[in-house]
Order: sequence, then C-alpha cells, then structure tokens
Amino acid sequence: YFSWEVLRFLLSNLRMWIEDYHFDGFRFDGVTSMLYHHHGIGTGFSGDYNEYFGLHVDEDALVYLMLANYMIKSLHPECITIAEDVSGMPALCRPVAEGGGGFDYRLAMAIPDKWIQIIKELKDEDWNMGNIVHTLTNRRYEEKYIAYAESHDQALVGDKTLAFRLMDAEMYTNMSVLMPLTPVIDRGIQLHKMIRLITHALGGESYLNFMGNEFGHPEWLDFPRIGNNESYHYARRQFNLTEDDLLRYKFLNAFDRDMNRLEERFGWLASPQAYVSEKHEANKVIAFERAGLLFVFNFHPYQSYVDYRVVVFKYKILLDSDAGEYGGHQRLDHNTEYFSQEYPHNCRPNSLMV
Repeated sequence: YFSWEVLRFLLSNLRMWIEDYHFDGFRFDGVTSMLYHHHGIGTGFSGDYNEYFGLHVDEDALVYLMLANYMIKSLHPECITIAEDVSGMPALCRPVAEGGGGFDYRLAMAIPDKWIQIIKELKDEDWNMGNIVHTLTNRRYEEKYIAYAESHDQALVGDKTLAFRLMDAEMYTNMSVLMPLTPVIDRGIQLHKMIRLITHALGGESYLNFMGNEFGHPEWLDFPRIGNNESYHYARRQFNLTEDDLLRYKFLNAFDRDMNRLEERFGWLASPQAYVSEKHEANKVIAFERAGLLFVFNFHPYQSYVDYRVVVFKYKILLDSDAGEYGGHQRLDHNTEYFSQEYPHNCRPNSLMV
C-alpha cells in the first residue's frame, strides 16, 4: 500500500532525475512483480484476460505506474518510459487517457531467452521455424515492444553472449582472417548476423543492443567484487577488436552498421507488424514482408537453394548476410533485378524464383 507521502517521494524522484540530471526516460525494472500480489511467481501467463484482471492485481502499484507515466508525459512529453514486464498485461503500453498503463514500450524478454534455449538445446536441423516466428511476433496489438537478440544478463559473468555460445573457445584462436575459416567460426558468424537481423526486422518496434554484442564480443562483463578479488579484467568492452583489420569481428560490426542504416532508410520499426508469408520447417526458410521490404532467411545448416519461389512483385538485394564484407561466402548476384510472375504462392497473387 502506498501512503500519499511515499507516492510524492517516488514521483518527485522521477522528476528530479529528469530535470536535474537530464535523464531521457526510465526503464522500470521488475514491473511484473509490482503488478500482481503473487509477483508473477509460479505463474505462467498464456494471454487470457482472466490472468490480468481480478483481485490478484495490485491496484496501488498499477495506479502508481499510471500516475508516474502521466506525470512524466505531462511535464516532459519527450521522455520515454519502458516496462520490464513478462506477463503481457493488456494496455500497459497504451496512454493513460485510454485507460492504459502509460508506458511507451515493453521489453520483449521472451526473444533473447528463446535464442539461448534454441542454441543450447537443439541441433541446427531441429530448429523450429514456426516457434521462432511465434516468439518474434507474439505481442499485444498496437503496443510497442523493444526487441533484442541477447540481454545484458547473458553478457554478465556466469553466462555467455550469443557469439560466445556459438563459437566459444575458438574465438580466442580462430578469428584471424589469416587462419582458415573453421566450421565453428563460419557457423557462428553467419548465425550471429541472421539472428540479429530477424530479431531487428520481425521482433518489435525498436531494437536494443548490449554494448559490444554488435560485433560479437567474446567475453562477459564482470565488475570488481569480492568474488573476483576486485579485478577490473572483465570490467571492459574491447572496442578495439573491430578496428583490427586482421580479425573477423569487423565483419559482424559492418553488418550491424548496415542493418541499422537500412532500417533508417526504410523505417521498418515504425511500420505495422510484418506479414509472414513462409515458415517452412523442412526447408528451414522464413520469409516475411515489412516496410516494403522482403526478408528471406535460410536457417538450414547445410542446404542452399536455387530457383526458390517467394512472394514478391519486384526486388533488388539491399542487405545480404552472405556478402564478402560481412564475412560471408558471396553466393548471391547483387547485380540482378528480379521480377515476379502472376503465379499464386503462399496466399499471394505474385511470386518469383530466387
């Protein structure tokens, strides 16, 4: 229960950080724990409305969050607020005037968990395309989500970044361009690019990267503490790795740069959710359209395709994870312009072979 004095203290705190320290906004941590008397413990949220409305909802906490967002937006409409909520509370990210919680964004926390689960538990040939698409698109209609491929928790000591999970110890020995491209490094680099792009393009209305992960940082982050004898050794990010022309980190960094530049040009994050035209389990292919672009992903561990029919009217390659400048194998011709035929495919009237 919030007394009026506690409420005034919490709200004035928010205003102080904005006006005295020029904060751009806030990420509210552990919102699920605040929203419910059961704190989300031992509860699996399926999305059914009965799970979000009833006596188990902590109304005082919900009212505080609505007041906090209303105050922030009233005084500083340029500020952004983000909810760390795993429950999917309806309207949490709609304006207070609509009866919503007033947050601008919710963190899509299921996405990084899904990538780690897939990489840890499944062989490449057992990846489920439908499950990946479901996880990336499972969000409340017209509520904005922040998609991210890996979370800060996974980059802290005791866990591994995506790149380290994919390539592990070989990152210390086989990332030089002077060394032959090993199967482990090849697979890791290609999947790292694809995972980031499909998360960026399909997973939400904004994209979050943990520092260093844009170029596949090999190590975790660990701050000085008793458990590591107050060591600063891992309290850093090695940004110099991207500047070493003899290391393959530069390929991952270049891809991240061009991925973000392409989004700036076409604005898919501000566009409606994608139309997914294909999630083919045997071929391991996912295809979808968003912001006038066609995205095609081949997750098959060893099968490339020629004359593969996809839904589109006309296209030219804009971003190719297999391009040489991203450490790829340069199997696609970028000078070709592809035109479609009136050949119905995947519920669309036109398609083409790629």
